[in-house]
Amino acid sequence: MRSPEHLQPEQSEFDFDLDETLNSIVSLTSYIPEDAFTAPILGTQRSGHGAVISESGLIVTIGYLVAEADQVWITTNSGSTVQGHALAYDYETGFGLVQALGKLHASTIKLGDSTTLKKGQTGILAAAGGGQQAIKAKIEARAEFVGYWEYLIGNAIYTSPAIPNWGGAALIDNQGKLCGIGSLYLNQIDTEEDNKEGNLIVPTELLSPILDELTLYGRTLKPARPWLGMFVSQLDGSFEIVGLYNKGPAAQQGLLTGDIILEVSGVESSDLSGFFKHVWSLGVAGCAIPLLVKRNRLNQTITIKSVDRRALWKGPRLH
Repeated sequence: MRSPEHLQPEQSEFDFDLDETLNSIVSLTSYIPEDAFTAPILGTQRSGHGAVISESGLIVTIGYLVAEADQVWITTNSGSTVQGHALAYDYETGFGLVQALGKLHASTIKLGDSTTLKKGQTGILAAAGGGQQAIKAKIEARAEFVGYWEYLIGNAIYTSPAIPNWGGAALIDNQGKLCGIGSLYLNQIDTEEDNKEGNLIVPTELLSPILDELTLYGRTLKPARPWLGMFVSQLDGSFEIVGLYNKGPAAQQGLLTGDIILEVSGVESSDLSGFFKHVWSLGVAGCAIPLLVKRNRLNQTITIKSVDRRALWKGPRLH
């Protein structure tokens, strides 16, 4: 889908080479085995975008595009296609890395300092395809984001208007540097004017400290957070399980969709952010998480032994 012409960036507005910069954005298609842990939720074929950040063909994208992928294909704006390798996925930030296995006929883009991006500033949000797939985007907010799939990042970037091809799209600052990667479409962003449609962007300030570890090891080296494999929605002062990974620890150890979680280890939480933070505060992956659960008007304590999700997901590998 082509971006509206009045939103497309023009070279005259920038001091850097706009076409050269946009040619660093590539499209990605990944294929995931049918028996992969995430296949029932995310599918076995996924498409999106990424930004080439090194001459060696290292690409940063949003991790769910390449989670458990055994094949990745990269297409540049010139139309050339090269096979890639799903190198890394950091579950906490959401970033993924792909390594091109052949010569990419694409530009590279440098990482910028996303901490300098403030509410009210503008940038470029770009999918693969050059200027026709890029828009001038306004930063509507810098704020915490919490996702019901056991995900939370601080100081996320919220932009508008929404770009139709958001997954892995690049947020580029006015110096032509990469400051974030598109993660989600949001049908409502709270602003001082009206609620707007927009996108959630994961800022590069979360990538820079871990990039070397991800490149070398395919993961960070710090201990993994405890993971329960459940989808949780806030319901007044409690939390409802709205979905479960069938083979995840929560489902395997007795939780059911529709259960209401009243307490975590004896503590009530006021919001979903606090709920997840308290779960993670109880220890590293493998620790026990006691939950007070309401089911059919009866309360019971169910203790879930958490896991490192990497033990259940297919890891990056070369064929």
